[in-house]
Amino acid sequence: MFPIRDHNPSTRFPIVTYTLIGICCAVWIYEVSLGMSLDHFFDAYALTPAEVSSGTDLYTLITSMFMHGGWMHIIGNMLFLKIFGDNLEDRMGHIKFLLFYLITGLIASAAHIYTDASSVIPTVGASGAIAGVMGAYLLLYPKARIDMFIPLGGFRLIPMPAVAMLGYWFVAQLFSGVGSLAMSAGDGGGVAYWAHIGGFLAGVLFILPWRKKRSAQSKSAAA
Repeated sequence: MFPIRDHNPSTRFPIVTYTLIGICCAVWIYEVSLGMSLDHFFDAYALTPAEVSSGTDLYTLITSMFMHGGWMHIIGNMLFLKIFGDNLEDRMGHIKFLLFYLITGLIASAAHIYTDASSVIPTVGASGAIAGVMGAYLLLYPKARIDMFIPLGGFRLIPMPAVAMLGYWFVAQLFSGVGSLAMSAGDGGGVAYWAHIGGFLAGVLFILPWRKKRSAQSKSAAA
């Protein structure tokens, strides 16, 4: 099950969303061009919990957000960012959306580090920050229709409300994250589930002022 698009038009061009996608894609192309030198690039710029928790290489909290580990990794992340990011940027404004994205990404990384501070496995990807965007989208647009790709008997698109799709996604991350801790493997076997969980919850929390503002405006209009 994979989201393809939403039916939730924006009113202004999502310049920040597209810029973030462009930067991630440019970094990925650079990674592909490195060949055998890629390991050195990861050593320098990927987030390693043991290093960050000891107070070194703190810059990797940011640089790791723009790196990816494979074609499906970057394609999936950029698709999710495109689907959910444009509406959030439209609601928040360009600068506030950028700050929101970076801050939820940092919180996502902190959650990942907290669950396995001694890990020496490099972590890369924008999915923690994107999870923050998804959490905010859930609160703001729970009824928005998302077209999901279901690989059953050919190419099929199944529409479902955002609350169902994003709720299912979060519950799946939560179960996987708890399972990884139970097995004493905070890295989740290659997936930073707790980064997803932390980013998603941060997104839900930080979007509350915009949600309350929208409710107040609706009540005023009704009056």
